[in-house]
Amino acid sequence: MDQQTLLVIMAVFTAVAAIALAMQAALTFGIYKSSKAMSEKVAHLAPKVEALAETSRITLEESRVSLREITIRTTEILDSTRRQLARVEEVIEDASSRARVQMDRAELVMDDAMTRTQETIAVVHSGIMKPIREINGVATGLRAALNYFMRGGRPHPDEATADEEMFI
Repeated sequence: MDQQTLLVIMAVFTAVAAIALAMQAALTFGIYKSSKAMSEKVAHLAPKVEALAETSRITLEESRVSLREITIRTTEILDSTRRQLARVEEVIEDASSRARVQMDRAELVMDDAMTRTQETIAVVHSGIMKPIREINGVATGLRAALNYFMRGGRPHPDEATADEEMFI
């Protein structure tokens, strides 16, 4: 390669490098302009963001105070509920023990009534039914004796009644 060609090639590459540098400078200037526009927009929004942050901080402080009050009230309600629940348990235990005592008493009354009923039945059987059976036995014996004497002896088997047939 001769020198002339080499110089042309170097001139072309230098021109390409110069164009690239010019393009880079133009792009850098474009980035500068867009960052300047962005900073103006951010500067315009900064007071609004600061106002929003301040409002949020005030609201958060108020919420904390309200939350403390709610927590205190909730704790008081829970304590009151625990005390009332303890009282309810005492009342239920008392009612349960009283009901148990009343059931025991009712059972004693029922046992006493049953015992007295059984004693009364025993008295009726021994005092009333036994004499009635004895009287009935004597009356049956008298009837059999009168039948025997009235008929003149034992009845003939053909004349036996249904009761007598069952006995025989």
